[in-house]
Amino acid sequence: MRYHIMESDDIRWNLATEEYLMNQADVTEPLLLLYIQKPCVIIGRNQNAYEEIDFRYLRENDVTLTRRVSGGGAVYDDLGNMSFSFVTKKDDTTFGDYRGVTTPILHALQEMGAEGATVGGRNDLYIEGMKFSGNAMYTRHGRTYSHGTLMYDVDLSVLDKILTVSKEKIESKATKSVRKSVTNVKPFLDEAYRQLSTPEFRDRLLCHIYHVTDLAQIEEQKLELTSADRQAIRTLFEEKYANDEWVYGQTPKFEFNRRTRVPGVGIVDIHLSTENGHISAIQFFGDYFGTKDTAELEELLQGVVYKHEAIAEALADIDVSEYILNFSTAELLQLLVG
Repeated sequence: MRYHIMESDDIRWNLATEEYLMNQADVTEPLLLLYIQKPCVIIGRNQNAYEEIDFRYLRENDVTLTRRVSGGGAVYDDLGNMSFSFVTKKDDTTFGDYRGVTTPILHALQEMGAEGATVGGRNDLYIEGMKFSGNAMYTRHGRTYSHGTLMYDVDLSVLDKILTVSKEKIESKATKSVRKSVTNVKPFLDEAYRQLSTPEFRDRLLCHIYHVTDLAQIEEQKLELTSADRQAIRTLFEEKYANDEWVYGQTPKFEFNRRTRVPGVGIVDIHLSTENGHISAIQFFGDYFGTKDTAELEELLQGVVYKHEAIAEALADIDVSEYILNFSTAELLQLLVG
């Protein structure tokens, strides 16, 4: 088995690297990828981001959002998480066999003290009834790719702040995440491993997987990227994982209405539909006053990417209070996207 440690701490670059290596790397023998990234949320291929995430928290805390090509639920990562991926020939892995794929990780963790670590549920790793790793899998071009998170020292307090289903009713066919009790694996490891930084933990885990005492002993198993590899990965990064058309444009069709009563304004009731991540229909209702017809606002917002920054840009030269008396652009944005 060969391995590659990602150099980047940007989830979008790392997912681009995964996809590139899955399609291009020699998988005569399995390939293990390891990566750590700054705070981010990764939604599944079929998910509606707006059902899963508190976008206000996302913006205010500079959390990166992207979408992966595999299914499953929304995941939050920070620098306390270590992600891992296995790429194999299709015939070498049974699709959905998460126990088989994660066995090297589980055995390594057990050797490091987490003796109760085990596979549980459909695709998760548990210890003492709590989830510390979620996994997803997909097959393409004769290869099977499985990736997962491993929470070592994640700030768990963030999970309920950012992975929060909106209180407003959203009608959608998208896949919703299933919430479970979660934990970091760090407290269950032997004392020597509880003092490590996440990169140090990653390296020690890798040594246990390969049954060596130092990474220098497996240097020949390390996969290095060429300049051509890096350029191809950059293209995937720019055209896919950091591209709004991928992150938002893949959002399943959905619709909702949001209604609020504001002192000095009255009732503002917005009915909105999206398709391919863009506003496909929007209507304003309520008992508010204004000197201009809100039909003009509706026309302006039609076709705009349903994203805070895109809507803010569309409204940049508009005085919202002319359409809804005493109502600001900031208040309208809050009502539209939170």
